[in-house]
Amino acid sequence: MPDRRVVVTGTGVITAIGHNTDQFWNNIINGQSGIGPYEAVDSTLVRFQNGAEVKGYDPTAYFDQKELDLMDRFAQFALIAAKEAVKQSGMDCAIDNGTKTAVICGTSIGGVVSQEKTYTDLYRDNKTRVHPLSIPRTMPNSAASNISMHFGITGPVYTISTACASSNHAIGNAFWLIRSGICDRALAGGSETPFTYTFLKSWEAIRVVAHDTCRPFSKNRQGMILGEGGGMLAMETLESAQARGATILAEIVGFGMSSDASHITKPDQVGAERAIRLALEDGKVPPGEVDYINAHGTGTQVNDSMEIGAIKNVFGAHAQQVSVSSTKSMHGHILGGTSAVEAVATVMATLNNILPPTANYQEPDPECDLDIVPNVSRSKKIRYALSNSFAFGGLNAVLAFKKWEGS
Repeated sequence: MPDRRVVVTGTGVITAIGHNTDQFWNNIINGQSGIGPYEAVDSTLVRFQNGAEVKGYDPTAYFDQKELDLMDRFAQFALIAAKEAVKQSGMDCAIDNGTKTAVICGTSIGGVVSQEKTYTDLYRDNKTRVHPLSIPRTMPNSAASNISMHFGITGPVYTISTACASSNHAIGNAFWLIRSGICDRALAGGSETPFTYTFLKSWEAIRVVAHDTCRPFSKNRQGMILGEGGGMLAMETLESAQARGATILAEIVGFGMSSDASHITKPDQVGAERAIRLALEDGKVPPGEVDYINAHGTGTQVNDSMEIGAIKNVFGAHAQQVSVSSTKSMHGHILGGTSAVEAVATVMATLNNILPPTANYQEPDPECDLDIVPNVSRSKKIRYALSNSFAFGGLNAVLAFKKWEGS
């Protein structure tokens, strides 16, 4: 069977800058940051006080109590995003009894909010019992399983955990399943909710979190800012989308992944370059036709300069024509869910021909001397776009998108 074309027909998202795609995208193009004091944990106990927390979230507006008993916050966010993506797509996930539909979710840490509650009950409050559903709430596959059950999807359903690259790996695997003919449809993305005392103290110890805000590619950048949220794409064959008369938002054309096999936390530029090249090769994308890259762009000194160096090596002289921005400057680093949210931003950028800005930018860095779209979004014709993800553990995953032009 020849490779089949794969398109995105729905997006869903919940983040610090929007509880749905419209809110999220409007805040992106207006450079509105969701970074500020977090409320889930007493910040006086942690060295850094800011994060990109989802504010104003009422779970009872989305789920009944029986559902909430089964789902940790991270699974709630994934299902909320999946529902939005399916609604926009108009896709029937249960066609063929759901056997030809996949659900692939990415998460780095799974249900840590529920896990923290269990620890608190046992070790601080000296309780002898914990919530009877603690195991299904904490298991990393909870999000994928709850999405599967909600929509009646009985095809391939699984979770990928590759640190910050988890969601790009999830979307890339879903893309390959559809392209190869194993599945016809997929819901793919990821979610994360890292605002617990234990987890924040763990990030405090590693000393890569900024004290104020995230300034990717700015010379005075001080580190990343943790965020929470979830994002999902509804994906299907081009033939299916056209037969339904669905609105096509973008085409996914390539996926590349690699391992640095080098260092557990320090990125290796060679590995990043390999993943970018593989995504281009997989999608048969001419490097000279890439217009935009949604960068991993964490705001750390090492990562940002490494990523710009990788882009320069892959694209050569054309790198000066490529616009590169980091939306983490607004929604924070959502860890295993971050590349799902960034995939939504990339789809919206290609759809609307608008470059998302790199917010909070203050000072040019000679090592990051490409067009990083500082502070203000702008219009640009985008035909091909990449979304980069380079994770702890040296795991790299890059998606290639193409603007849908009706052919």
